[in-house]
Amino acid sequence: MKQQTSLSKTSVSLNDWLLIILLAGIWGGSFLFGRILMIEWPPMTVVFLRVFLAAVTLWLFLWITKKQFPKDVTLIKGILVMGILNNVIPFSLILIGQKEIGSGLAAVVNAMTPIWTLIIANSFTADEKFSKNKIAGITLGFLGVAILIGADFIQGFTASAWAQGAVLGATISYGFAGVWGKRFKRQDPIIVSTGQLTASSLIMLPLVFILEEPFSLSTPSIEMLISLLALAILCTSFAYVLYFKILSSAGATHASLVTFLVPISAIVLGIIWLNETLTTSNILGMILIILGLALIDGRVLKMLNS
Repeated sequence: MKQQTSLSKTSVSLNDWLLIILLAGIWGGSFLFGRILMIEWPPMTVVFLRVFLAAVTLWLFLWITKKQFPKDVTLIKGILVMGILNNVIPFSLILIGQKEIGSGLAAVVNAMTPIWTLIIANSFTADEKFSKNKIAGITLGFLGVAILIGADFIQGFTASAWAQGAVLGATISYGFAGVWGKRFKRQDPIIVSTGQLTASSLIMLPLVFILEEPFSLSTPSIEMLISLLALAILCTSFAYVLYFKILSSAGATHASLVTFLVPISAIVLGIIWLNETLTTSNILGMILIILGLALIDGRVLKMLNS
């Protein structure tokens, strides 16, 4: 009963707002750390190290909290699929894209995730269907993406356009993961997170040796090591725990507010640490995507009409 009450909350406490802002900063940082790592290392190796270190961290968390991982074969198979949709595919595509584009732009494109989730949920579930506001929000979101990527396509199929397309592909995978993840709503989210990261590690390990040469990598600098540890432990393991804490205390609807803040934090961090800049089309595209998310979310319209 306590969980149901938290999921139906209509207001957000100051502590919850601080946690939401903290999580947005952490997830925004994942694009910064990913961009730093892509300067020297290949993407598949980084994805493996990210999920492996994150999995080890969460297994330690389970051991400390004395939680037991279930031996349900059906659950394990479902978690395996979740690992592919929520980690292997999107993490790989985002980092491939970040070899060409900055952290801020990657985060802006990644903001399409909830829009794809809505489209996929409308097609494959019975309880999440389109409304006029949602259709308008989806339209604005795609218009924003068209402005983001379209400018590069006009100049030819540039590396930047291809890289943004890769990140956009990651958001589609996240969308399927969001729908697939509905089957785990009665499971301990930490168990599911640990399982999917473990499954992702097992999948990525052979891919690294098939597609890349990890043992031929140059000795990482201190900056690279800090970025890797931050990406794996802070932006993955800790972020999962923090997200589920927000989910429990503020509810799913309020937890989704982090989506609006991640691109902003990623852009600010990219400007501060990597001297990145955004073009006028980048900014316009971001505004349209965020407006689309606001329409889908619906709370802004309710506030204006109240």
